[in-house]
Amino acid sequence: MDKNTRVGKRKKRNKAMRIFWSVLAVILVAIGGFAFYEYNIVKNAADTAYRSGGLGDAENGSKNSVISNSKPIAILLMGTDTGALGRTYKGRTDSIMVAVLNPKTKKTTLVSFERDQQVNLPDYPENSPSKLNAAYAYGNAKELAKVLKKYYNIPINAYVLINMGGLKTIVNKVGGVDIAPILSFNYEGYTFTKGKTTHMDGAKALAYSRMRYDDPEGDYGRQKRQRQVLSALLKKAESATTLLNSSFISSLSKQVQTDLTFSDMTSMAKSYLAATKDLKTDYTHGTGYMQDGVSYQKISVSERQRISNLIRKTLGLKTKTVSTDSIDTSTSSSSSSSSTTTDSNTGTAGSDNGAAAGNDQNNSTGY
Repeated sequence: MDKNTRVGKRKKRNKAMRIFWSVLAVILVAIGGFAFYEYNIVKNAADTAYRSGGLGDAENGSKNSVISNSKPIAILLMGTDTGALGRTYKGRTDSIMVAVLNPKTKKTTLVSFERDQQVNLPDYPENSPSKLNAAYAYGNAKELAKVLKKYYNIPINAYVLINMGGLKTIVNKVGGVDIAPILSFNYEGYTFTKGKTTHMDGAKALAYSRMRYDDPEGDYGRQKRQRQVLSALLKKAESATTLLNSSFISSLSKQVQTDLTFSDMTSMAKSYLAATKDLKTDYTHGTGYMQDGVSYQKISVSERQRISNLIRKTLGLKTKTVSTDSIDTSTSSSSSSSSTTTDSNTGTAGSDNGAAAGNDQNNSTGY
């Protein structure tokens, strides 16, 4: 892969991470502003979004102690596909990131993790090895946090889960979005023309973002269109009119799940918001390979150590040597010898090992 291609992919990856981070930033801005103007509306919305993740105390302290003392905080950001393509079960987390907000340095570090990384699940050995994006489907945010601790030695203080399946409702609440399609195609009764700006309601925006098989770039192309819709939505959401729309806030709260309480958010809006202005992004570099007909990403021990050092340093913690397990020493069948820098949000999906975890409907706290 030449230098220009790598730079181009890195720019796309950084753009995707910035878009995802903007969702959390908008939440903090809205909470901070509404605390003064529409206290009850936003408090009810925050209460609706709240779900205990069972994360417990992390190495750098409990969530409450970290926030109350304005210490650097590590937040697990996840994007799930529940509700997309007619799904009713809890979807996989195809976007997995960790944001570290440091109020003292007024900087934020956002790291994206390869969703296809092959891992052993601590609490589900019978379903291992599996992909990183299956951890949430099996054991919610708690299991994913355990996997990140196992492979990267990083603590997680809180989580935010965004349900991309609720896109249709949210787009309608902001009055639709204007988008110039990046591809011409017909799907679900809608016609999209490349480069022609079109006003889309929720149903049309969802159709535009969900088509996959007729896109020459496959899942990667679909993810680009999803980011495009999300960008247009965030642009609308940044306006004062939208932020003062109680219906929009109510709809947003139903598509966001977090263990951050209303009190946590108001405190963070005061102490941590300045950190969102200076954003540094990074991502895990992996090597693609096939095993038993499934595509995976192998993240080397040295790369995991690099990411671990980065996050721990930002949190003000001493570095620790990351552990190894059977995956690090196993021989993969049909392995690819080329390194890949595929966007962790847009990598080839493949068939998940243990994908049936997506059918877990027994946990009422998950989407």
